[in-house]
Amino acid sequence: MALIVQKYGGTSVGSPERIKNVARRVASWRAKGDQVVVVVSAMSGETNRLLALAKEVQANPDSRELDVIASTGEQVTIGLLSMALMDIGVKARSYTGGQVRILTDSAFTKARILSIDEENIRRDLDDGLVVVVAGFQGVDESGNVTTLGRGGSDTSAVAIAAALKADECQIYTDVDGVYTTDPRIVPEARRLETVTFEEMLEMASLGSKVLQIRAVEFAGKYKVKLRVLSSLEELGQEGPGTLITFEEDVKMEQPIISGIAFTRDEAKLTVLGVPDRPGIAYQILGPVAEAAIDVDMIIQNVGYDGSTDFSFTVPRGEFAKATAILEQVKGHIGARQITGDNKAAKVSVVGVGMRSHVGIASKMFRTLAEEGINIQMISTSEIKISVVIDEKYLELAVRVLHKVFDLDQVPA
Repeated sequence: MALIVQKYGGTSVGSPERIKNVARRVASWRAKGDQVVVVVSAMSGETNRLLALAKEVQANPDSRELDVIASTGEQVTIGLLSMALMDIGVKARSYTGGQVRILTDSAFTKARILSIDEENIRRDLDDGLVVVVAGFQGVDESGNVTTLGRGGSDTSAVAIAAALKADECQIYTDVDGVYTTDPRIVPEARRLETVTFEEMLEMASLGSKVLQIRAVEFAGKYKVKLRVLSSLEELGQEGPGTLITFEEDVKMEQPIISGIAFTRDEAKLTVLGVPDRPGIAYQILGPVAEAAIDVDMIIQNVGYDGSTDFSFTVPRGEFAKATAILEQVKGHIGARQITGDNKAAKVSVVGVGMRSHVGIASKMFRTLAEEGINIQMISTSEIKISVVIDEKYLELAVRVLHKVFDLDQVPA
């Protein structure tokens, strides 16, 4: 008998019929004798509807009250799924995050989990029930409802799996696993049988939307086995999905590159002609950080005649805000000019096999050059190389890199 935690996203529970489909899937696992905990999101589109409702009443909604409102979407789903399970003869009980006692800090709308009291869940599992838990939410020390941020149900599921020491945490979504890249751009993209936590962490941070990055971090920290599966496949016809595991658990001969990740949500800012002196980077980036704007890639050119150019990237939605901040500090730091481009994109090749293979960067750069794609910025780590390019070349770059690294070929 295994203890399985399953998470179903908004698309998977997007209608009464899909909720019934989830109930049948859960029942099939229960029929094998497994203990099952199900973590669910709100029905597709419901959280957006609730947040829009709040903004109609208060232009800048109070964060505590916003969590009270946003958390109700999951509460509806747990009740409906428990009823659907009961309707087909499966004993079930629903819990909100607060009823489980998922304790979080008090950072409303982006709370972090501190601890989980699994006593109620274990008691119900021992009594033969399927336990249905609302994802995305918890309570703080004062009993206030908190939410974990968008996509937080993945984190809820992994945290519960860690607390219960579950045999596996299965993330059901509308895709049947993790692919070498987005199949909508590259039809030849392949589903990966396994991917390491390191690779998945990089892919999630670099634009892959399959899993929330905090969930992958949590799984890595607590050694929770994760599997990504599709809830839209016919019952009994499900594929194996993708197992996200540890490098030492998979074959020694890793493919060099496991996937191509990308994001269109990039903007580049350059501060021209700043004095080349110690502390200038802080004088530029300090005010940006104080405005809670995430900075990704950073490049500072070699100084010439006592001045240098300083470039960095920010999320596209923060471009105007970051530009305004730089214009304010321009005089203070002695910069000549501020320039920007909010039509940038980032493309990354990811793979633990890069550690033992040389020439990956040159192969990537040569491939892009042959297609006339100019590289504006470069960032590297042990298992990834990222480049910033003009957004209009994004899809071409992804396709040619996918092909040149043989990601369309099944490994021998």
